[in-house]
Amino acid sequence: MIEPAPKQKQNVSYQVSDEGYYGNFGGAFIPEMLHHNVETLRKNYLKITKSVDFQRAFKSLLRDYVGRPTPLYLAERLSKKYNTNILLKREDLCHTGAHKINNTIGQILLAKRLKKPRIIAETGAGQHGVATATVCALMGMECIVYMGEVDMERQAPNVARMKMLGAKVIPALSGSRTLKDATNEAIRDWISNPEDTHYIIGSVVGPHPYPDMVARFQSVISEEMQKQLKQKYGNPNPDYIIACVGGGSNAAGAFYHYLDNLDVKLVAVEAAGEGIHSGKSAATSVLGTPGVIHGSKTLLMQTADGQIVEPHSISAGLDYPGIGPLHAHLIRTNRAIPMSITDEESLIGATLLARIEGIIPALESAHAIAVLEKMSFKKSDIVVINLSGRGDKDLQTYMKYL
Repeated sequence: MIEPAPKQKQNVSYQVSDEGYYGNFGGAFIPEMLHHNVETLRKNYLKITKSVDFQRAFKSLLRDYVGRPTPLYLAERLSKKYNTNILLKREDLCHTGAHKINNTIGQILLAKRLKKPRIIAETGAGQHGVATATVCALMGMECIVYMGEVDMERQAPNVARMKMLGAKVIPALSGSRTLKDATNEAIRDWISNPEDTHYIIGSVVGPHPYPDMVARFQSVISEEMQKQLKQKYGNPNPDYIIACVGGGSNAAGAFYHYLDNLDVKLVAVEAAGEGIHSGKSAATSVLGTPGVIHGSKTLLMQTADGQIVEPHSISAGLDYPGIGPLHAHLIRTNRAIPMSITDEESLIGATLLARIEGIIPALESAHAIAVLEKMSFKKSDIVVINLSGRGDKDLQTYMKYL
């Protein structure tokens, strides 16, 4: 069972600093050729996204196109099994089937205002790629998605969806041919096309302002949770929020409005692959040390001389050697409780949810479900799990398991 979280450090800020840091993590470590683009974003993203015109367009699309608010569903049979109150934040019911669309709606509106007609993106599980292709089709903009060759094979349905939406999907053939390598290729593209291209990063990673910007767009998740919990229980605050963490955008969104409320326990669930110390893992909170990847300082799986250790997870969306700088800060200050789930455990969690609640989760979300077996709760506890995506894309993997 999970041990109680160590006491959080007092007087710690969980908000990003003006320089783009969360404690010791964050910043912008970028090539000179990207400096202009990143600085343009940094100087303008808050001014643009806080404007009345932007917020009106953003909220309208989230409501009428994405289908928000998403339900906060009391999973009665799951609750009975674990003798507590388990609620699922149903991001799997968003248009395109995952939370990723919240961020791409925001970033496509921002790109239009920055007059950047060409959009690039990276994707692992394919949900961010689909969400990016979707908003590009909606706005009539060019879309190029980089995806690791391995991920293209195991997430073939999402590759087909991206192509149907008019995106060009380019395989990343270097390294482990997964999410890390797709991100490398997208950054190379941006370096070569700085003037007309906006890079829609899909998670709370990359150089500042991306981690903060993506977290803000995803914060609609916890904003809705507060209202829904208040309506259901008369109290906007749950006892626990559980979310899977690769780069960490769904977790950032679920945690966002509770970061400074120390009464709410935040549980960040990582992929342990074949075992934390098996050599085939993506459990960054355990295996990672401070380092720089994709433009920011964070916790990173690396060798003693700074070479990236290739990650492994059955889940393409969690198959990343680092975590976002916000999550690195939350874990290192004991604000978030890190947990690790193996491939096998995630498959068991997915099957449980499908057969006890009639909901097939994405493999990423299945990690968050599986952690229930490693925790103990009071009967009166309110436990919210962010169900970040639906499992259609993972059916081939599930069928092999079954």
